[in-house]
Amino acid sequence: MIELIWTIPLIPFLGFVILGLLRNTLPKPLVSIIGCGVILTSFLLSCGVFMEVSAAREAGQDAIFTKEIFNWFTVGSFSADIKFLVDPLSSLMLLIITGVGFLIHLYSACYMAGDDGFGKYFAYLNLFVFFMLLLVLGSNYLVMFIGWEGVGLCSYLLIGFWYKNSTYAKAAKKAFVMNRIGDLGLLIALFFIIFNFGSLEFATVLPAAAQLPMGDITLLTITLLLFIAATGKSAQIPLFTWLPDAMAGPTPVSALIHAATMVTAGIYMIARSNIMFTLSPVTMQIIAIIGIATALIAAFIAITQNDIKKVLAYSTVSQLGYMFLGLGVGAFTGAFFHVLTHAFFKALLFLGAGSVIHAMSNDQDMRSMGGLKKYMPITYITMLLGTVAISGIPPLSGFFSKDEILAHAFVANPFFWGLGFLGALCTAFYMFRLLYLTFFGEFRGTADQKHHLHESPWQMTVPLIILAILSVVGGLLNIPEALGGGHWLANFLSPVFAQTNAIAEPFHLDHSTEFILMGASAVGAIVMAFFAYNKYVKKVEVPEEEGALPHTGLYNLSYQKLYIDQLYNALFVRPLNGLSKFLHRSVERSGIDNLVNGIGELFYSSGKGIRQLQSGHVGFYIFMMVIGVIAIMLYGLFIV
Repeated sequence: MIELIWTIPLIPFLGFVILGLLRNTLPKPLVSIIGCGVILTSFLLSCGVFMEVSAAREAGQDAIFTKEIFNWFTVGSFSADIKFLVDPLSSLMLLIITGVGFLIHLYSACYMAGDDGFGKYFAYLNLFVFFMLLLVLGSNYLVMFIGWEGVGLCSYLLIGFWYKNSTYAKAAKKAFVMNRIGDLGLLIALFFIIFNFGSLEFATVLPAAAQLPMGDITLLTITLLLFIAATGKSAQIPLFTWLPDAMAGPTPVSALIHAATMVTAGIYMIARSNIMFTLSPVTMQIIAIIGIATALIAAFIAITQNDIKKVLAYSTVSQLGYMFLGLGVGAFTGAFFHVLTHAFFKALLFLGAGSVIHAMSNDQDMRSMGGLKKYMPITYITMLLGTVAISGIPPLSGFFSKDEILAHAFVANPFFWGLGFLGALCTAFYMFRLLYLTFFGEFRGTADQKHHLHESPWQMTVPLIILAILSVVGGLLNIPEALGGGHWLANFLSPVFAQTNAIAEPFHLDHSTEFILMGASAVGAIVMAFFAYNKYVKKVEVPEEEGALPHTGLYNLSYQKLYIDQLYNALFVRPLNGLSKFLHRSVERSGIDNLVNGIGELFYSSGKGIRQLQSGHVGFYIFMMVIGVIAIMLYGLFIV
C-alpha cells in the first residue's frame, strides 16, 4: 500500500478536475457521489497505509518510508524533489484529513443541496483536501510549502464562497492577507534552511540540525521564522483575528478548516521540525507564552459572544493556543494528541451548529434559540457529548489530551499550569452557555421558525453520531500510566520525536500530583457547567439584544473582542489605505499615468505633423524630389 501513497492525494485532485470542468452540467446527486466518493476512496487507502505503518511499529521498526514521485528541478548541488514521506505522524494525519473530511463532505451533500454553486463548492472542497494531503505527505519543506499555500488559496475560495455578500468577500480577503504575512516567514525560513543545510529534505535537514549546539543562532532564526508562519495559519496572537471572521463561509467549511485540517498545519509543521525547536529554548519559551496568551484571550472573548459559530470560532483559537502551549513546554505528543481529539469534537460541534442553523432557517443568534432539544434530539445529544469532551470532563477525549498538556506545563512552569487551568474553566463555561442557550428553556425565535423546527436528515445526523462516538472514545489513544494506560500514541509516534527524546529531559510527575491536577481540572469544569446551568437555565438570563447592553467593564471588553480589530484598523488598515490613496493620486495618476499618456501624445502629435508630408499633391512631391537632389549634391560637394 505504501507504493500507492501517491494515489491518496491524486484521487481528490481528479475529483476537483472533474467537478470543476463539469460543475454546471452534472446533476447534483452525481456531484455528491463524485465529491464524497473520491474522499472515501482516499480514506480507505489511508487506512491501508496506517495498518502497514502500525504493523511495522508493532514489529519494532521505525516505520519511516519515502516514495519519490519525480525530480522537479536541479540547480547546482540543490535538488528539488516531489517526494512523499510516510511515518507514524503523517499516517495519523492522513486518517484525520480523509476521515473527518469524508464526514464533512457527506454532511455538505445535504446542507448545500439548495445552493446554486453546488458543483463549484464540492470542487473547492476536493481541492482543499488535495493540498492538505500534500502538506502532510511532503518529505521536504518545499512540498509542504506547496500544500501550505494551496490550503491558503482554498480557504480564500471557501470562506468567500458567497462572494456576492460584500462582508463575506472582505472576510475572505482578510484571511488571505493575514495568512500571507505568516507565509512570508515560512518562505524566508526555507531560504535560510537551504543556505545553511543545502537541502530542504527532512531526512537531511533535521539530523544536521541535531548536531548544532543548544541555542544556536541559526536554529533560533529559522525556528522564529517558522513560528511566524505557524501563527498565521494556526491563528495565534497577533494573527488570529481572521479565523472568527472566516465564519462567513458555509458551516461545513468552518468544520473542515477550523477543526481537523488547515488550522492544525502550524502544529504539524512544528511537530515535524521538533528537533530544531527543542534546540532553540528561546523560541520554545515564546511559543508557550504566545500559546497560553492566545488560549486565555480567545476564551475570554468567547464568553459573551451570541453568534453560535463565533463562539466555536474563538473556541478553536483557544484550543489551538493550548496546542501551542504543549509544543512550547516540549509536550509534542500531547499537542498532537489534542490535535486528534480536537478534530473529533470540534468538527462535531461545528456540524451540530450547522444542524441548528439549518433548522433555524439560517439564524445563528443564540438569543433566538432555546428549547431545541425536544425538536432536535440527535443534534442535542451529540452536541452535549462534544461540549463535555471539549470542556475536559472525564472520561471523554478532551479530558485526556488537555490534561496531558497541562501536566507538562505544570512541570515546565506551574504558572503556565495556573493560566491553562483558568482557560479550561472559561472553556467549560462558554461551551455549556452555548449548549444551554441553544437547547434549554423556551423557544425564543419567531413563530415561523418554530413551525419549521425539525431534526436534520440522515446525511447530516450520521456524521454527528460518528464524530460523537470518536469524541467519547478518542482519549483511549493515550491513557496515562497513572490511570492504567500505556501511552499508546506516545509509543507509536516515538520515531518521529526520537532525536528530541534523546536530548530532552525526561518528563516525570508522580502519580499523586498527577491525580490532583486531573481532579482539579475535572472538578473545575463540572463546577463551571453547573454555574452556567444556574445562570442560563434556572435564572433564565438571556443576553440583551444588540445595542441594549447594560453591562460595563469586562463584559463590554469581552463582547467587543478586546477592540483588537479596531486597534488593527487604526494601526495598519487605515494608514495603509491612506498611503494607497496618496500613491494612487500622486504617483500613479500624476506620475505614471501622465508619463504614459505624455509619451502617447508625443507620438500622436508627431505623427499628426509628419502625415502632412503625405498630402497626395504631385507638385509637392516633385518639389521635395528637387530638394532631395540638391541636398545630395551639396552633401557630395561639401561633405564627401
